[in-house]
Amino acid sequence: MIGSELTLGLTLAVIGMGGTLLSLWLLSLLIVLLKRLFPLDKEGAAGPG
Repeated sequence: MIGSELTLGLTLAVIGMGGTLLSLWLLSLLIVLLKRLFPLDKEGAAGPG
C-alpha cells in the first residue's frame, strides 16, 4: 500500500517537473523565433537617455 503511494507521488513529481521544463523550453524557442521574425533595429530602440 505504501509502496504504490510512494510510486504514484514520485511519478507525479517527475511528470510535473518534466512538464515544467518542457514548457519553459518551448517558451524560449518561441521567444527566439519571435526575435528572428521581428529583429530590433538600432535606431528605433528605446534606450536610456
